[in-house]
Amino acid sequence: MSPTPIRHILFDLGGTLMHSTTDWTPIHEQADQALANSLRAHNIELDTKQFRARLREYYEQRDKDHQETTYHFVLRELLIELGHAEVAEPVLRSALDALYAVTQPNWQLESDALEMLKQLRSQNYHLGIFSNAGDDKDVQQLIENVAIRNYFDFVLTSAACFYRKPHPRAFEIALAQWNITPQEAVMIGDSLEADIFGAKQVGMTAFWITRRAHFTDEEMQRIKPDFSLRKLSELLPTLDILSLSRK
Repeated sequence: MSPTPIRHILFDLGGTLMHSTTDWTPIHEQADQALANSLRAHNIELDTKQFRARLREYYEQRDKDHQETTYHFVLRELLIELGHAEVAEPVLRSALDALYAVTQPNWQLESDALEMLKQLRSQNYHLGIFSNAGDDKDVQQLIENVAIRNYFDFVLTSAACFYRKPHPRAFEIALAQWNITPQEAVMIGDSLEADIFGAKQVGMTAFWITRRAHFTDEEMQRIKPDFSLRKLSELLPTLDILSLSRK
């Protein structure tokens, strides 16, 4: 039996299709203050340092169990501890929107992403996104900001699906959108652990985009991508090589 042809491509978002333009530290400080200002308009005082410390705890936990409890949950739980148990949902959402209004402009589409997406669609590839993210609305807005939604069959986030890459369930949920097997799709991402290891453990072919990749020596020894590419513009020729090898 000949190998199944690959016509489905799952992309990571941050670090793969998009990149940050400046250092995050001052951006996060401004964003946290915007969130606090939004809450203050409703007579709720929040120490931004306390909020950021709670976020760091959340990051550590999700890196261990690969489960996304979301920024919304973190903020609500902190406010409950501070004696604000009856905060209305629109107030929480407005505060988070204020935070993301500051962070979103720091994201920029990779210069070779749009042309690559156009070429893939012209060759009838099916494209999807699965992004590890603490807020689904934030990611959906980022997709609108850079005007790439029409290229994708779906845009999924760990915030909406609960599971974070590399958890196998994250990939299973993505593949279920197409009703295909792992052997019928490839994963494109910059994280050796989340994207490459996660994809390979469920049986997907994995393409590692290296130009913005951060990794440890241990990850390099343990995790072996099927293909390593410096940039997205190298993807189509490599897909052609993969297709020929499967004939």
